[in-house]
Amino acid sequence: MSTFQAPKGTYDLIPPDSATYLAVREAIAAPLRNSGYGYIETPGFENVELFARGVGESTDIVTKEMYAFETKGGDRLALRPEGTASVLRAALEANLHKTGNLPVKLWYSGSYYRYERPQKGRYRHFSQVGAEAIGAEDPALDAELIILADQAYRSLGLRNFRILLNSLGDKECRPVYREALQTFLRGLDLDEETLRRAEINPLRVLDDKRRDVQKQLAEAPLLRDYLCDACKAYHEEVRELVTAAGVAFEDDPKLVRGLDYYTRTTFEFVHDGLGSQSAVGGGGRYDGLSEMIGGPALPSVGWALGVDRTVLALEAEGVELRLPASTSVFAVPLGEEARRVLFGKVTELRKLGVAADFSYGAKGLKGAMKNANRSGARYTIVAGERDLAEGVVQLKDMESGEQTAVGVNEIVAELESRLG
Repeated sequence: MSTFQAPKGTYDLIPPDSATYLAVREAIAAPLRNSGYGYIETPGFENVELFARGVGESTDIVTKEMYAFETKGGDRLALRPEGTASVLRAALEANLHKTGNLPVKLWYSGSYYRYERPQKGRYRHFSQVGAEAIGAEDPALDAELIILADQAYRSLGLRNFRILLNSLGDKECRPVYREALQTFLRGLDLDEETLRRAEINPLRVLDDKRRDVQKQLAEAPLLRDYLCDACKAYHEEVRELVTAAGVAFEDDPKLVRGLDYYTRTTFEFVHDGLGSQSAVGGGGRYDGLSEMIGGPALPSVGWALGVDRTVLALEAEGVELRLPASTSVFAVPLGEEARRVLFGKVTELRKLGVAADFSYGAKGLKGAMKNANRSGARYTIVAGERDLAEGVVQLKDMESGEQTAVGVNEIVAELESRLG
């Protein structure tokens, strides 16, 4: 056994489980690619200030969970704890917003890092697929993203998830609510740290998961009662568009996403089969984030869906994905001449897009056939000196056990025909 292990709170993706993760990523990305979203990839680390300004200095992510470090050159960097700030930074740096084609629609997939207490569904290294629509203020964009996430989850076979929806208002109406909420919070029996947070960003207190805090928040003023007419109309249109698409959601007036940059539409996808870590994804509108990080005014909206938690949700519902076989044909050569011939046939099959593998190493027939069985291949090609002298190979159907002789020069076409 190796002396080294994966760091605490992380995991390795290895076969066969890794195939499920890849299938989940593909399923989440597929609706995005069909809806005008282009792929973007950003560095795994960024300037600390990008997250301090964008995510919010009062958030747990920045104050407690971010992996920050100083380089030999004196730069202060952080492993990315989320994707939106990085994607917006990259879009601004590349001047994508100046091409005249707004919104800029981008999707991404990658690993993110937060120093948290590890538990099932919460890791220090986790995987997400995300989408951002940058540079347009339109309820249809908000609705589009909610609908695409719903489509992705349903394409995987998930059914027992819920969509929670709320509006956080904008710079016109939120300050009035903020003051009312702060006045309410000052009258509660809260610890010093929570009271300090209430003065910086009182909405974050609403997101506190502690039962004693939530009990005191039962009578807290609700933001929906303070929304201006423009925000009310905007939110109602989002609701109508999502409903018209046949996507069910629940209005949750207490829903607050954990990042400071959200405005107006905010939403979360939860799965009740996951215990305390029930959120499988979420997002919302962030109209002021571009200005927070030094860019122009670019109203935007996006989401991130957790690959890890989506896999756990599939397990909770007992959903088994139909994964393509990693190997369709397995070649077993008996002798040097057969190795040369069958290796050539495997190469031909691969060029035609057929998943094919080969018995490497000096194995006898019994050991090689065990490998063929383990590979999950539908067909096995076996050839020895006598077969080649007769110009044939033996083709075995691993499901029925039927074995037939097929001409060496016909085997590739035969397999292509059988596999469709």
